[in-house]
Amino acid sequence: MFGDTPISHPPKHGFPKSVRLLRSSDFRKVYDNGTRHTCPFFAAFCVPGGPGIHIGFTTPRALGKAVVRNRIRRRVREAVRLELGELSAAWSIVFNPRRKTLECTLPELQAEVKRLFIRCSKNSPKPPENALPSSCEATSS
Repeated sequence: MFGDTPISHPPKHGFPKSVRLLRSSDFRKVYDNGTRHTCPFFAAFCVPGGPGIHIGFTTPRALGKAVVRNRIRRRVREAVRLELGELSAAWSIVFNPRRKTLECTLPELQAEVKRLFIRCSKNSPKPPENALPSSCEATSS
């Protein structure tokens, strides 16, 4: 659904391209079909399913000039990168940061991201009981 290479769990440290939402059509799908979660530092749109985890960031021009928007984006991206291990299922999430992101500390931002990921993991759809694990392939005899 999103991206070309599925990844079940990204590396602990790093934010590879395979985990990022890059195309505007992918962002649109998340905005249109996602559930909105809010906190003082960001709004997040979350859609379950798809091949692996995909994360995107949007920073509106209303937040300031490019330097300010880039600083906000870097802070949120770092908090997400540090907490990716908490996301236990395949989700596509778009983060829409707010101006308060500049005023908070990284641990505060991480705590909100972790809270969102735990909430998403609890709401993960359960696979059908007769479904094969993704690592198994059906063989015909």
